[in-house]
Amino acid sequence: MASEELTFEEAMKKLEEIVAKLEEGDVPLEKAIAFYQEGMALSKICSDKLKQVQEQMTLIMNEQGETELFNVQGEN
Repeated sequence: MASEELTFEEAMKKLEEIVAKLEEGDVPLEKAIAFYQEGMALSKICSDKLKQVQEQMTLIMNEQGETELFNVQGEN
């Protein structure tokens, strides 16, 4: 499965697995670098997917049919 086809949940699970492996500390340097690179790519996938969802939810119709801005809590 190509990384573009991963769901947010699948990407997060893979990212959590990589973090767990790196936290063990007994990973050879070359493998750690490969894990880090993969983790950064997965992190970007998750970030991009969250951004897409936020953009989709930015305009929500209220009861009068007017548009309102929707802000994800914690975003500035």
